[in-house]
Amino acid sequence: MKNKLRAGIIGATGMVGQRFVTLLHDHPYFEISALAASARSAGVPYGKAVEGRWKLKAELPEDVAAMTVTDAANIEEMKSKCDFVFCAVNMKKDDILALESAYAKAEIPVISNNSANRWTDDVPMVIPEINDAHLEVIESQRHRLGTKRGFIAVKPNCSIQSYVPALTPLLKYGIKEVVVTTYQAISGSGKTFREWPEMIDNLIPFISGEEDKSQYEPLKIWGEVQGGIIRAAEEPKISVQCLRVPVSDGHTAAIFVNFEKKPPKEAIIREWNEYRGVPQLLELPHAPKQFITYFEEDDRPQAALDRDLYGGMGICVGRLREDVNFDYKFVGLSHNTLRGAAGGAVLIAELLYRKGYLTANE
Repeated sequence: MKNKLRAGIIGATGMVGQRFVTLLHDHPYFEISALAASARSAGVPYGKAVEGRWKLKAELPEDVAAMTVTDAANIEEMKSKCDFVFCAVNMKKDDILALESAYAKAEIPVISNNSANRWTDDVPMVIPEINDAHLEVIESQRHRLGTKRGFIAVKPNCSIQSYVPALTPLLKYGIKEVVVTTYQAISGSGKTFREWPEMIDNLIPFISGEEDKSQYEPLKIWGEVQGGIIRAAEEPKISVQCLRVPVSDGHTAAIFVNFEKKPPKEAIIREWNEYRGVPQLLELPHAPKQFITYFEEDDRPQAALDRDLYGGMGICVGRLREDVNFDYKFVGLSHNTLRGAAGGAVLIAELLYRKGYLTANE
């Protein structure tokens, strides 16, 4: 591909922003054209801005390290450099809403890793293999914003990636209720063990705001576009507890589920193994060849062994068995900073590009 779209990264100095850098470097559709952060980081080379703060095992590419950081508030400068932007900032909700709206109204499409716009009625919150049809609401959003190119699309919470994909193929059996406990890696807070030694040999039974997101965001994912907005599903009822555990990467979930029509175990495993979404059909660059992988071993999936499946974009499931109070219980795993964060957003951008929503800013 000769003419790649120019991608900007807002919040480029944080952990998710750093993930965007590694995922977009040498991408077949996109090229990194701008790195934006707060005013205190603006005007210096990116390598200097993240000096001593680079949190990933992958090395920082030299050409990216030499790029000068732009002030994220300078939308006109970003517009001159970008066809669209990824946004992963650590700001108050109202400030994020204002920032993302300003970019969209300036005709710069925004693919957001933030939670601020997830419940905006005409903003699609997308897991590309599950609800790609929600992208059609973008036309209604553009009408509201008064734009031709600009819009906002968001990635859902990282924790739901470990169980919503596994539940989706089973909706046909009438899921009545779901109980989930998530065991979430410390990178979900943007930290490493070096920065957060208190997490070593520890478990914290509370993550602020996480349980509400985990209980209700699946219902928007499973909702429908009606009258120019996305109407969330009303069922199934989901109860979630979220725990922070001493794992570097990879969110694990223990899932319990009841059905209106209980399927046999073999049917569930077949549904998982055969499930394909649009990203697989289009063979998008970051789409896993197998969306959901079921492990037969009793001690799998494990974060350390399985989180990097298909480049961290695969969903891992195991330990499916009957339960005394529920029809079934099983375990799910997803890589929280790849599938759950930056990688999921890049996959959304790839889908938007292939469907014609992302174009060059001429």
